[in-house]
Amino acid sequence: MSDTDGAATVGELAEYCQIRARLLHGRAETLEAETASLLTDIDDDLSAVRAELDEHNSPTAESSPSGPDSTDSGDELANLEATEAELAEQQAVVKAKQARRAAFEALATDYLDIAETLENETPTASTAVTRILQFERDRDAPTYFEDRETLLETAAKSNSDAP
Repeated sequence: MSDTDGAATVGELAEYCQIRARLLHGRAETLEAETASLLTDIDDDLSAVRAELDEHNSPTAESSPSGPDSTDSGDELANLEATEAELAEQQAVVKAKQARRAAFEALATDYLDIAETLENETPTASTAVTRILQFERDRDAPTYFEDRETLLETAAKSNSDAP
């Protein structure tokens, strides 16, 4: 921020928003990579199940007793049910990661929008700070930055430290 009196300039505040957007985009890319990896794992698991089913249903497969007392059939059914539950759990994780990624991307876009607005309108620095604080409060921005402090958090700490 500005060295003259400790106050930030509107340009620096816009840059703060742009940096936040880049951080959020980076996190979204990480979530996208994690999701892709999970989807690959799901595809691999499904391929293995299909291969097992194809092998079991092939005409050359040895027939095993299919009655209710068959231990093999019971084990196979239990294994398939366990695999189905595992796949359902993995799919839920994928959906959650996709939702988080979308939320990170949306907030990043919003940060870029406010940066552009600040640059175009060039309000006073105090007005720009107020807009950013309101923006971060409205969007609960601190929850997106686990390892970084937002302007809102800095202001809250500053206010709580004041006599």
